[in-house]
Amino acid sequence: MAWPRLIPTEKTDPELAPFRGGLLFGFFNAMTWQIGIGTPMVLFAEMLGATSFQVGLAYSFVFILTPLQVISTSLLSRFGYQRVMLTGWAIRSLFLAVPLVLTFLAARLGPQAWMVQALVGSVFFFCFFRSIGAAAVIPWLYSILPEKARGRYFGSDQYISGVAGVGTLIACATLFNTLPTYVALSVEYGIAVVGSFFSFYALKSLPDGPRPEPISLMAVFRGTPRHMFTASPFRRFLWLAVWYAVATTSIPPFVAYYLKVGPGLGAGQIMGFEVLRYCGVIAVAWLIRRRIDVTGAKPFFVVTMILYAAVAIFWLIFLQGSGQYLIGVYVAYFVLGGGAACWTIANLNYLAKVTDNAERTLMVAVQGAATACLGGLAPIMWGLVLKQEAADGGASLDVGMFRWFFVAVLVSAVVLSSLLAKLPEDKSVPVDSLVIGNAVFRPFRAATFLVQLIDLRTLRGGPKAVETSKDDAAEDAS
Repeated sequence: MAWPRLIPTEKTDPELAPFRGGLLFGFFNAMTWQIGIGTPMVLFAEMLGATSFQVGLAYSFVFILTPLQVISTSLLSRFGYQRVMLTGWAIRSLFLAVPLVLTFLAARLGPQAWMVQALVGSVFFFCFFRSIGAAAVIPWLYSILPEKARGRYFGSDQYISGVAGVGTLIACATLFNTLPTYVALSVEYGIAVVGSFFSFYALKSLPDGPRPEPISLMAVFRGTPRHMFTASPFRRFLWLAVWYAVATTSIPPFVAYYLKVGPGLGAGQIMGFEVLRYCGVIAVAWLIRRRIDVTGAKPFFVVTMILYAAVAIFWLIFLQGSGQYLIGVYVAYFVLGGGAACWTIANLNYLAKVTDNAERTLMVAVQGAATACLGGLAPIMWGLVLKQEAADGGASLDVGMFRWFFVAVLVSAVVLSSLLAKLPEDKSVPVDSLVIGNAVFRPFRAATFLVQLIDLRTLRGGPKAVETSKDDAAEDAS
């Protein structure tokens, strides 16, 4: 896809030009979430003296609140897509002011316990209102985008969001390396606020779609346990996906936290590792995107587990060597990103094969909510286990238990590779993969976007579908 076509104009792509506000939203929103709920937030919490439990708690909010997106779909028929999302995004943005103010106070007063509590609380409400607003994203876009242009739109959205995400990480690393820590954080949260402001107005430029028909949430609540617990290929894959999420969700925040409190690496260097993680995402996504339709999803599930097993083995060696082999951390971060991207693409491909057309939206939403919510509980639980007080009374991390954490990751990867390899998969019948904006370039929270596929009209047998048509896929490939 040529770069000039990423932001459509009346001349380059008149069909998508009215919806370029959505693409700009993806760009500016990536600037916001990378800082507000990503590694900069983890580093800031550590600087304020947060324990591993508090870090895990803050990092988990975006995951454990995803079921709220399903409940929030009941608001769409009453208020419309645009109003629900704009309200959620506007209120969400207000809570970015808390960490921004804390950067100034911490620089003047020094870190204090109440500051950690304020930061964790702000992240909770940021994610709370984000979940409400995000309930509208996918059904809104599907209601306004021309059917044959959806593939082009989501393809552009993935690239633009990826560019913004990598650019934000590089900017954060540069700021940490060139400015005093709290000054760098002030600038970064300022960038997050600016990104949130422009993402709001980009959304506001999109036309609203027709409101979905009202439906009782009891239809969702009745269907959810049936799909989760009735024997079927979907249920089998669902619980394997939950296991994967539980095993891997905790890796990014606790690795960053350990590198800060253990070897004592600088924030700029840790952000540099994050850039390598994104490079791994981009490289693996590029390598397998065209191959998965030929080979099927199962081989890539196995490759995913091999990559995570390699990451776990490296960290076990690294922790045993008291911080030697620092050069390997760069490779480990790259492999971590590659493993996450490999899972994301294979997951979307396989989901389309084990979900019924009639109930696909609900089934996919169930998978997204279950993996995100249950996987999001893992950082909280591991945070309690890894919590340790340093000799000077500050926060630290129990390195011995951190080794057991990676033993658990390694065992999970080995067992899951065997179970995933035995999944039934019929490659003779072509099924288009689900296409979700940002899923490839935001693999660590891709499950939170699956839950947005819930569309109340489909629960009443309406015509809307969430899979991309063959025409969409062909146009996206072009």
